[in-house]
Amino acid sequence: MITPTHAMVLAAGLGLRMRPLTETTAKPLLVLHGRSLLDRALDRLRDAGIGQAVVNAHWHADQVAEAVERREAPRVTLQHEASLLETGGGVTRALPLLGRAPFVVANGDSVWLDGPTPALARMAAAFDPARMDGLLLLVRCAQVDGEIGRGDFLLDPLGRLRRPKELELAPYVFAGVQVLAPALFDDAPEGAFSLNRLYDRAIEAGRLFALVHDGVWFHLSTPLDLERAEAAMRAGLVKAPF
Repeated sequence: MITPTHAMVLAAGLGLRMRPLTETTAKPLLVLHGRSLLDRALDRLRDAGIGQAVVNAHWHADQVAEAVERREAPRVTLQHEASLLETGGGVTRALPLLGRAPFVVANGDSVWLDGPTPALARMAAAFDPARMDGLLLLVRCAQVDGEIGRGDFLLDPLGRLRRPKELELAPYVFAGVQVLAPALFDDAPEGAFSLNRLYDRAIEAGRLFALVHDGVWFHLSTPLDLERAEAAMRAGLVKAPF
């Protein structure tokens, strides 16, 4: 069990599949049911007791900067990226601001509603630094309303992750929320790279684990996804399935 105090929200992407909405707006600043996606992510961090957060920005970075300046909690440091560093490069650059203990990383467009126990509390309780370099939050593909391909991961009985083999369907998709240990970034590449490179290394070492979300998660890739999520929120169709 850990008690995270630091987190990062990834908000630098171009949001290409969300066009035309993202032509003039950073994707994390799109609004769902009266609140921006970025504020929803930061609200979850605040509610989990996380006091320090880093938010990276590239596309419409000025808008992201204005949005985080309006917040009181958590205390946000803006990391402006003149060129895209991707997920792995962005977190690696922010490491000096994220402390020496395991920290939370959330996608700026990841919207989740908690089940019986808040997801971040479940993850903090399950994270074992002696066995884990990362703990990802997953969602059952069958629960996702939207196009997600063949899924992302499979789980063994102990919660260890593996990738699907060729032609194999994976029953889980990554929810864009994770707890990562600084050790995951040992000898990380310089510049832009995906966190998937570090995931694969941790999988080989048997140190990448996951929890399955027991609440609601919205897949927000296209404008239609956002419309569906808005309709579900307005209709109150957001109860946890378990």
